[in-house]
Amino acid sequence: MSRARNGWVLPVSLLLALLLGLVPLPDVLQPLRPYWLALVLAYWLLEAPDRAGLGLSFALGVAADLAFGGLLGEQALRLVVMAFILDRFRARMRFFPLSQQALAIGLLLLNDRVITAAIHLVTGAPQLPWSYWLAPLVGMILWAPLHFVLDALRLRRRD
Repeated sequence: MSRARNGWVLPVSLLLALLLGLVPLPDVLQPLRPYWLALVLAYWLLEAPDRAGLGLSFALGVAADLAFGGLLGEQALRLVVMAFILDRFRARMRFFPLSQQALAIGLLLLNDRVITAAIHLVTGAPQLPWSYWLAPLVGMILWAPLHFVLDALRLRRRD
């Protein structure tokens, strides 16, 4: 029995991740908002590299820059760096247990915060408060449930 190719899951999941980044949160929870777009894109980069790569990462980053109203190219750079690292280590990471994958994703999200801090430093933009450095931890915790949900949707069988 072959598994169905659910082609709609990739674009819908990325659009949903983009929209989750736009949902207003209370000021107390705002620093804990995970980088949904990076989490969902990381899943697709690991599980379907033939459908997601550097080009998609760049296009999503530009779309996110336009949607969020930030510095044009900032998120594109952040997502392309993450995609490059994931592409480089994809063969190893796919065989990690989910707990180790979550740790690696957490480190990638932390690297994303470092890139953001560097961009803010170079452009003279104000640095994010220290509480924003907790978001990679939230993303790391959410990796396993997100992975299970996207796997279930991607690999759903036809009845």
